[in-house]
Amino acid sequence: MLRLVFFVLCIISSVGCNNEDYSPKPRAYHRIEFPEKTFLTANTSGCPYLFEIPAYSEVQPDLSTNANPCWKNVLFNKFNAQLHLSYYAITQHSTLEQLTEDARAFVFKHTPKATAIDQQKISHPEHYVSGLMYNIEGNTASNVQFYVTDNKNHYVRGALYFNEKPNLDSIQPVLDFLKTDIQHLISTLTWK
Repeated sequence: MLRLVFFVLCIISSVGCNNEDYSPKPRAYHRIEFPEKTFLTANTSGCPYLFEIPAYSEVQPDLSTNANPCWKNVLFNKFNAQLHLSYYAITQHSTLEQLTEDARAFVFKHTPKATAIDQQKISHPEHYVSGLMYNIEGNTASNVQFYVTDNKNHYVRGALYFNEKPNLDSIQPVLDFLKTDIQHLISTLTWK
């Protein structure tokens, strides 16, 4: 009886393994469900700027060691990402030229891993907002950075980071989704 069971198992194994139509499943990523886009005004009390954020995000103060009181983090918890916002008052000590050069230097630190860096002009004269948005292609730590200013008193710099190892193939759909949120934030930004 034991020989018969062994013989039947051998036949089943050999027939099951000879399927020539078999192909392994390709590597894939999890399906991502994107929420509906609805926006609300962010709580930036005590800071000289306002903007709208998606309802699925939240604003928290930046608690890092050298953070200024008006530095904020917009958290996209569902996507394991955050947008760091740094506010600077334009003064004699921190001039517009110095701040824009610092932003450019931060962007071009990604050059070794970037495949391309594209600049896009930002202009919302009705809100006295102008600046540049940088789209950084490749497996870099930050794929979207920007700065906006009123060219006189206020300056905000932003950088989007994912709390994951940089892999553009896996984050590209989320990155495209969050870029539209960042563009909305910029288009609704106003100075107090």
